[in-house]
Amino acid sequence: MDLEAALRKVTLLIMDCDGVLTDGRLYYGPTGEELKTFDVRDGYGLVRWREAGFRSAIISGRDSPIVEMRFAGLGVEFILQGHQEKGRVFEQLLAEAGVHASESIYVGDDVPDTDPMRKAGVAVAVADAHPAARSAAHLITKAPGGRGAIREVIDLILSAKGAA
Repeated sequence: MDLEAALRKVTLLIMDCDGVLTDGRLYYGPTGEELKTFDVRDGYGLVRWREAGFRSAIISGRDSPIVEMRFAGLGVEFILQGHQEKGRVFEQLLAEAGVHASESIYVGDDVPDTDPMRKAGVAVAVADAHPAARSAAHLITKAPGGRGAIREVIDLILSAKGAA
């Protein structure tokens, strides 16, 4: 695969959440509320991605109002939560967005992400991903999940497009 050429085609960035946009750890407050931490560099990267005219999506197996709040505020267009069969949801997302698989990039970190990774035009695993996700990836980030990996991916795509 010519990775540079494939990156130039990307118009839709699709990400897992836990382990990609977070460090994968789950935090619970004293009353049982779920807490998550997000990297501000990833957030700024998503803003740059949107401002450059591109779209983004999250497909998550878990359901969290924090994810909706954080990423809707950053302009992520599709926030699909509570989906264990990510490959099927990936295909539905492409149809709804009117995007061909070759125009998509999927960033994942674990076994449930491998199906959409194999279907995407470009598959990315974060640095600390499970071996199954790493083996399905065309590219592995230097940054771990939740610590700037998405910003790294966005910068790579924008650079390939000459829009960095």
